Parts: sequence; C-alpha cells; structure tokens
Amino acid sequence: MHAIQLRSAVAQLFTVLALACALPFTSYAADPQLKIGSLVPKNSLYHRQLMEVGEAWKKSQSGSSRFNVFTDGSQGGEAEMVRRMRIGQLQAALLSVVGLREIEPSIAALQNLPLAFRSWEELDYVREKMRPGMEKKFLDKGYVVLAWGDAGWVRFFSKQAAFSPDDYKKMKFFAWGSEAEQQEIMKSMGYTPVPLEPTDILPSIQTGMINVVPSTPYFALASQIYNSAPNMLEINWAPIVGAFVISKKSFDEMSPETQASLKASADKAGSVIRMQARKEVEEAVDAMKKRGLQVNKPNAEQMKEWRALTETLYPRIRGKMVPAETFDEVFAHLKTYRASKTP
Repeated sequence: MHAIQLRSAVAQLFTVLALACALPFTSYAADPQLKIGSLVPKNSLYHRQLMEVGEAWKKSQSGSSRFNVFTDGSQGGEAEMVRRMRIGQLQAALLSVVGLREIEPSIAALQNLPLAFRSWEELDYVREKMRPGMEKKFLDKGYVVLAWGDAGWVRFFSKQAAFSPDDYKKMKFFAWGSEAEQQEIMKSMGYTPVPLEPTDILPSIQTGMINVVPSTPYFALASQIYNSAPNMLEINWAPIVGAFVISKKSFDEMSPETQASLKASADKAGSVIRMQARKEVEEAVDAMKKRGLQVNKPNAEQMKEWRALTETLYPRIRGKMVPAETFDEVFAHLKTYRASKTP
C-alpha cells in the first residue's frame, strides 16, 4: 500500500514538473538595479533627463530597486562603457556615435560625414528614415535603443585663430582613442591627431599636448575648454548624434509594465534633449563670447576650401569609417529631402 502511494506521489511530482517546464518561464530580478553610464557633465541637461528616466523606472518597480547615473566619464570612455554593458557592470548608457559604433558600425553614417548635413531638419529626416532598420541592427547585436538624441554641432576650438583647412595642419588635434580609422585618414591628409580620452582633453590642451579640440559649444562651455582654446571656427562640421541604449538581457529581465514605463520616459527624455541641445548651441556661444571667446567665421573662399576637403574625405570615409551601403543610403535620403524642398 505504501509503495503504491509512493509511486503515485512520484508520478504526480513528475507531472507537475513536466507542466512547469511546458509553461513559459519569466524571471524578474528580486532586487533590480539600473546603472547608467555617460560622458555628460554632472547636473547638465543630459544628466537631469537621465535622472528622470531612472526615477520613472524606479517607480514602476514593485519591490526595492536602485538606480545610479554615472557622469563625467567616471565609467571610462564610451568604448569602455560598451564593454561594461556587455559584462553586466552597466545596464544602460547614453552614448554618442563614438560608443554606438562599437555595437553597430553603420551608425557612424549619422555623425562621421563632415558637412553632409546642412540643418537639423535634414538630420531628423534622414534619422527617421533609417531609424527602424538601425534599431533592428542594434537589437540583433543585443541592445535595445530607448531614445535618440543629439548634442549640437561640432566646431573647432583652438589656441590660435584658424580659418582654412591648411591653418589646422600646423596644429595637434584631440582624437578619440577608439577611432583608429579617423586618425589614419587625418594623418594621410597632413593633420596631426593625438588619441586621448575625453577626460584628458583639458589637461592636454593646458600643457600643449594638443591645441585643437573638435567639440560642441555646450561641452566646450561646461568643461571650460574655451579658456585654454579661446578661438572657435564657426562652421557646423558635423552633428553629435547619440542614443540611450540598454542591453537586451537587462531589458528582458524587466516586467512588461516596467519596459513600457522605461520606454515612455526615455522617449520623452530624448525629445527634450534634442530640443534643448539645439537651443543651447547659440546660448553657449553667447556665454563664451562674453568671457573672451573669439568667433572666427570663414569667408566664401575659405568655405570652398572646406567643401573641397570633404569631397576628398568622402571616398576615404566610405567603406572604412562608414559602411558603403549606409553611406550611400544617407546621401540618397538627403537628395530626396533637398529635392522636395526645391521650388
């Protein structure tokens, strides 16, 4: 009798286990954490928006939860932050194309094409056209794009006044340590790149290791670069494009309600960042001008030289810094947009 009952109990146990294995299994972390990395300055617009995203995420949790936003490159450069996401030390990051291309190289098409975009409207048009395909590529690499943003136009801040491409051949440029292709192209054209991390910019320009920093006006103001490099070339070289990404592994560990809340708050933050960052470009320039910044505007002939330089650069960029297919796609969209605006 006892043997029969035992066999019956064992049979029931295996039945329960079999049913359990057949059911979809979802596990949400009991004590979830959200660690976000970025190079943005503490208390900046970008930092404040990331804090709001973190608060919205925390409120959507049912149990105890913690979030941290690491600013000022405290988690390393952007390539290092991507590495930290891969091993789980960070769950998410607000990155520019420099970091994003460590995940998906084709994203470089939105930032590494000098003088390609003539306005924010052109950038918005091209990004929206490419967005679904780009987000799918990131998802395939194990990352969810929560929001898109930008941080202003890159301009050249230098110790000495400069107006033409040749003027800069006498100078030493800050270059991202992770962008070896860009450094190779610069060297082949007679320029001198010095690979550094962003946290090294200020001491390096103060000591003379570099004397030109490609930077957005907002970053130049926030980091005080303009004090050591008080000349700015008024040329919209390229937009700084960014995205707020989270590892798919971390995203999948969240409940559907938390995922929806995170996406909504991040999308709102992206809109605020884009709108405010564009407004702050001129505000930052005005603030620096009051403190001694010299704004140098190229004349028509010098602008022709800059345009000619980009025509020389594009064949070197295509297929090397930017995948050929994506390079062609950007210019096809630009052609369509400009044709639609031509009377």
